[in-house]
Amino acid sequence: MKNLVANRIKNARVLNCLSQQNVADELGVSKQMVSKYENGDAIPTSSKFLKLSKLFGLKMDYFFNSFQVELGEINFRKKSSFSLKKQSSLKEQIKINLENYIWLEDTLSIDYSFKNTIKNIKINKIEDVEKAVLKLRTDWEIGIDPIHNIIQLLEDKEIKVIELYDVDDKFDGLATYVNGKFPVIVVNGNFPVERKRFTLLHELGHLLLNLPDCETKQEEQFCNKFAAEFLFPKEIVIREFGGKRNHITLAELISTQKKYGISIPAIVYRLVDSGILSKQRHTDFYKRTRFNPSLNREVNASRFETPEKSNRFEQLVYRALSQENISISKASSLLNKNIESVKESSLI
Repeated sequence: MKNLVANRIKNARVLNCLSQQNVADELGVSKQMVSKYENGDAIPTSSKFLKLSKLFGLKMDYFFNSFQVELGEINFRKKSSFSLKKQSSLKEQIKINLENYIWLEDTLSIDYSFKNTIKNIKINKIEDVEKAVLKLRTDWEIGIDPIHNIIQLLEDKEIKVIELYDVDDKFDGLATYVNGKFPVIVVNGNFPVERKRFTLLHELGHLLLNLPDCETKQEEQFCNKFAAEFLFPKEIVIREFGGKRNHITLAELISTQKKYGISIPAIVYRLVDSGILSKQRHTDFYKRTRFNPSLNREVNASRFETPEKSNRFEQLVYRALSQENISISKASSLLNKNIESVKESSLI
C-alpha cells in the first residue's frame, strides 16, 4: 500500500508540473517530507491527503486506486517545443483517463482482441498507403462513402479515443497501445472539427501502418497521406471534381468540406495529389489566401456539422450504474459530475 500511495503522489505531482518544493509549500511541510511521501518512507495524514487532493485537482480515491495501466511507446518528436515536463504531465493525464476506462470495461467483463488487418502491407512508397487505406475501408465495411463520425467509427472498431481539453495548444494527438493490447488514440478536444478528424486519422496511421525505418519527416508524410486518403479517397476526389482543371470555385470547396468533413486546404492538396490541379495552382492558392485576410478566413472556417465527440466512456459508466456494478458516488466521480446530475440522467 505504501508503494502504491507513494507512486500516486509522485504521478499526481508530475501531472500538475509541480516540484517537490511547490508541494511542500502548499502542505506546510519540508521538501524532504514530500520526498519521503514519494519514496514510501512516510504516509500523509488525512488532513494532508485532503490538501493533496485539492492541490492536484484529483478525487481522494485516486491515491488508493490499485488499478494501473502501462502506456506503450509515445513519440513527441512532431512537437519539439513540447517540453519534457509537459510531456510527462500529459502522459499522467492520459494514464488517469485510461485507468478509469479500462477498469470500467474490466468491471463490466468487456474483453476483446484488436486486429490490425493492414499490418502485412509493407509501406515503402506513398502509393502503398493508398492500398492500405482501401483494404482497411473494405475490411471495416465502409466502402468509399463519406464518414460522418470518425470517433464513433474508431470506437466501434475497438479503438479507444480520449479527448483532452485542458492541454497545451501545441499538443495535437498521439497513438499508442495500453497494456500491450488496447489501441488508443488521444486528441486535442479543442480543435475545430475538421482538424480533429484529420488528426485522429493521422494518428490511426501511426498506429496501424507498417512503416519503414525512415526519417520523422517521411513518417509524417505517410501518415498525412493515410489521413487524407481515408477522409477523401482518390476515386471520390476524381468523381467529385472530374479530370484536370485550371480553376476550382470556393463554392465547390465549401460544398465538399461540408460533405466529407475535411478542411479546404486539405481538399486543395488532394486535388493536386490526384492530378486535377497543378502544383503551380497549389502555390497560387496559398499566395492568395496569405495576402487576402478575408479569403483566408473563408478558407479556414470550420463548417462540418457532425460533432466529433467521444461518448462511449459515459455510456459505460451509466451501464455499470444501471447493472449495479458501481455505486452512484463512483459514477459521479468517474463522470466528474455531481450526484444529483447523475441521478437525473439515470431515472429509467
